[in-house]
Amino acid sequence: MDGGDEGEKGGITVTWENLEVIVTKNKKQILHGLTGYAQPGKLLAVMGPSGSGKSTLLDALAGRLRSDIQQSGKILINGKTQTLAYGTSGYVTQDDAMLSALTAGETLYYSAQLQFPNSMSIAEKKRQADITLREMGLQDAINTRVGGYGSKGLSGGQKRRLSICIEILTRPRLLFLDEPTSGLDSAASYYVMSRIASLSLRDGIQRTIVASIHQPSSEVVELFDYLCLLSSGETVYFGPASEANQFFASNGFPCPTLYNPSDHYLRIINKDFYQDIAEGSSKGSITENAIDVLVNSYKGSEMKFQVQIEVTKISKCDLGAMRNRRTHALFLSQCMVLIKRSSLQLYRDISNYWLRLVVFIAIAISLGTIFYQVGSSKRSIQVRGSLLSFLMSVLTFMTLIGGFPPLIEEMKVFERERMNGHYSITAFLIGNILSPIPYMLMISLISGVIVCYLSGLHKGVEQYLYFASILFAIMMWAESLMMVVGSIFPNFVMGVIIAGGVEGLAILTAGFYRLPDDLPNPLWKYPCYYISFLTYAFQGSFKNEFEGLTFVWHQDGGTIKVSGRDILSDTWHVQMGHSKWVDLAIMFGMIFVYRILFLVINKIKEKSKPIVPTVNGPQAKTFSITNMDEL
Repeated sequence: MDGGDEGEKGGITVTWENLEVIVTKNKKQILHGLTGYAQPGKLLAVMGPSGSGKSTLLDALAGRLRSDIQQSGKILINGKTQTLAYGTSGYVTQDDAMLSALTAGETLYYSAQLQFPNSMSIAEKKRQADITLREMGLQDAINTRVGGYGSKGLSGGQKRRLSICIEILTRPRLLFLDEPTSGLDSAASYYVMSRIASLSLRDGIQRTIVASIHQPSSEVVELFDYLCLLSSGETVYFGPASEANQFFASNGFPCPTLYNPSDHYLRIINKDFYQDIAEGSSKGSITENAIDVLVNSYKGSEMKFQVQIEVTKISKCDLGAMRNRRTHALFLSQCMVLIKRSSLQLYRDISNYWLRLVVFIAIAISLGTIFYQVGSSKRSIQVRGSLLSFLMSVLTFMTLIGGFPPLIEEMKVFERERMNGHYSITAFLIGNILSPIPYMLMISLISGVIVCYLSGLHKGVEQYLYFASILFAIMMWAESLMMVVGSIFPNFVMGVIIAGGVEGLAILTAGFYRLPDDLPNPLWKYPCYYISFLTYAFQGSFKNEFEGLTFVWHQDGGTIKVSGRDILSDTWHVQMGHSKWVDLAIMFGMIFVYRILFLVINKIKEKSKPIVPTVNGPQAKTFSITNMDEL
């Protein structure tokens, strides 16, 4: 192998030697001493039955193993231990995580704006996106929405192809694909795999492609250059795909004439179903013996010896460090693209903020009519407090119930794009903060004016704007809490339970359902009462409502007048040492803390799971693109 030529062409060679992967929690070993390599200009297919370790092998090679998984052995990139720099690799996951309200064309156009640098024109980015869509046969689906829960859109096969488009858009030198034909029929599978195989030798650049694939057709098998067969984490075969038939035949398992080779291989090395069908019979033991024969035969074969020689040879070659030839959009451009994309998603997704707006207007009208013109009698003191606390409590839970499903969808997209280094966490956070603000303002202002007008709360422009600001802050806090919970518990059911529990405790200890002075110590008042976000929402809204009012009622033949400040301190036990604006400032300060906590959590997750460096990282470099060959 000519290392100088390889480095000049910019190819990437990946080798792994004695690779073992163990789940630290239960000490389960997933991969058992695997050795192999992937070369530029070649398509390596990783095959095996479900649970054989295909996806784990790809994750290990791409540096994507979870923090609770222990890896040993040696993985070299171009003969060296080095990080996969941004732009040099792409990874197509099994999960087609995309924003449901965007069309196929918009999904790829926005991805192009994030992945390509600012030096490339918008028109050129769009042109490259169009070319990639046509390559995957999606030219007729450009204006079709992705679709998701409750909405029709692209078919499963089209989503799969669109996911591949996103990662091959920039023509990376190294491409990992986890089950790229999942959800595709045989014709579409061949079409997609032929396009993927053609990427290995396109534009005069040799690319390295590693794909796990479950059960390809015979036509697809012919596209493979190399084949790695796994069974229960052990190598059954590694070598040229064209020689796999001979290997099986030499060990007494010849492939029948006119039979799909991949079906034959998987039938021989899949022991699960035979044992289930005829437990205690000889079939199960025959299958296990067949796997043992093949594994042991491969370990002692000339082919395994040649693989070891090749891996050693590559490890000793100086193929050079990977050149960081590409960078993505600058930070401000990332923020603008993410804001535009998220805003378009929110505008089209009627099940998110639009539905919440309609529902909350209905709730506001209901509350306004139920608590119509509460007046200023003694009874109105309790009525005003009940109205305010109920309104804020309902808004808190409505934000959770209505906002968590879209958040989970967005977090899945963020996880995929962030793992591939498309943008920074800070850019995502800024886009997530700014894009929903118009909708939150709409909900808080419209519902606020309905409730204030119908119920006869404290009149005044300042009081109304403060009341709307409280509602706005509550929505911001609830969404911030969901982001923190969602980054720790991405499961929808678990996330809703955890976030709902936190919000329930925040409401319970906020000082209305149990007055502050009556809360038991040390837990419920110190610290729960003081760290509850709704404590300051209740206090601020109560000060906004009662300060400046005088309540009058008749008792024992006389007239009693009580100022709002006295009611705040005596009836509601509100802390009067600071103004309502301080309460509002504390609320926004807590929102800021939650957002920073989200940032910290994801930074910690990144440290435990290596990803490609971003443009802001120490390894990033800028460059000028003159044509696509430079990519």
